[in-house]
Amino acid sequence: MTTHPQNPQPNRQTLYVAIALILGIVVGEALNLTLGSSSTTLQNPVLSQIIEIFSVLTDTFLRLIKMIIAPLVFSTLVVGMAKMGDIHTVGRIGIKALLWFFSASIFSLLLGMLLVNVFEPGSSLHIALPAIGSETGLPQVKPTLGNFVAHIFPKSIVEAMATNEILQIVVFSMFFGIACASIGDLAKPTVKLLDSLAHIMLKVTGYVMHYAPVAVFSAIASVIAQQGIGVLLSYGKFIGEFYLGLILLCSALGCVGFVFLGRRVLSLLRHIREPMLLAFGTASSESAYPKLLQQLERFGCDEKVCGLVLPLGYSFNLDGSMMYMTFAVLFIAQAYGIDMSLGDQLIMLLVLLFTSKGVAGVPRASLIVIAATLSMFDIPEAGLLLLLGIDQVLDMGRSATNVFGNSIAAALVSKWEKALK
Repeated sequence: MTTHPQNPQPNRQTLYVAIALILGIVVGEALNLTLGSSSTTLQNPVLSQIIEIFSVLTDTFLRLIKMIIAPLVFSTLVVGMAKMGDIHTVGRIGIKALLWFFSASIFSLLLGMLLVNVFEPGSSLHIALPAIGSETGLPQVKPTLGNFVAHIFPKSIVEAMATNEILQIVVFSMFFGIACASIGDLAKPTVKLLDSLAHIMLKVTGYVMHYAPVAVFSAIASVIAQQGIGVLLSYGKFIGEFYLGLILLCSALGCVGFVFLGRRVLSLLRHIREPMLLAFGTASSESAYPKLLQQLERFGCDEKVCGLVLPLGYSFNLDGSMMYMTFAVLFIAQAYGIDMSLGDQLIMLLVLLFTSKGVAGVPRASLIVIAATLSMFDIPEAGLLLLLGIDQVLDMGRSATNVFGNSIAAALVSKWEKALK
């Protein structure tokens, strides 16, 4: 792929998303105050209809993004592999990326554990605890070795693309790309076609992004209309401490980036602010993927490196989600007055490090991993009900952090490969 031309109005698009975010909060709170009900079981039918419209608007955007991801990952990865020319280069980049992912994940888990032990948000929670044994309503998916392997190796590339299983698409693309590189000239027409497809999908991304402010507005307005600003006050301490943790995590990752990239890390931040804001507004790091790929290449990251590191990062390097898992498990344990020893907490970190990879592609994967971990340590799973009401608010922060973490990873691996323009 050739270098993408600069977006003539990047600041304007970011401004529109930011305005949509603020308007969503204002409109959502206005709806909650005028149409909201003091009862949690009864909801104003007019408010329900408005929320349903908001949900449709957000869902439309997310579906359009999902439409782009599979062909974009496949085409960029295959073209990148073919241009690398040999399996040794692929292996070297992959190993560097996975070593970074592993290190960042462990740091995220440890930071979350440290902060939740220092702040103890669960101990001072002044909210009635759910009865032990209450249903959480989450799908029963246990993180097992079988599930992990099933989510890595596709039985059908068509099925993998239809369900947006990024890791499976990556595995097939790697085989396909290495095969293209090994047969040389015979594969050139296919590689050229896929290169063209990648450019077309990025152009489609540009069209879809015009709709992003509407999606951000409706996503935020829907959450605030249902929960109200009041829910943020009830859980204010927990939310504040979690977001402080995310800021510290991003600062630490940014400092590592500064060590290797110098002042260019500030340029990286300018390039990725729109994808981060988009992930924050929609509470979905997936929604930012196409735009993030585009912006990283504009920043100067090597297209071949981005094509490999970014899809892998979306499966293995979700730093914000990793920190949330330790925060949530220990928060619930504290809320029920369960004292976990340091040894138990370290075992929990290892469990989370590996089981979090076993439910890739499962909706609300973080909550499912947390539920499995709670049961493993005899902590009531019903404690998850404490977090379901504010999960969207927490998901906004962790999604933006996931995007930031993957951006740093792509930039660093490009730097280490001496391929940063």
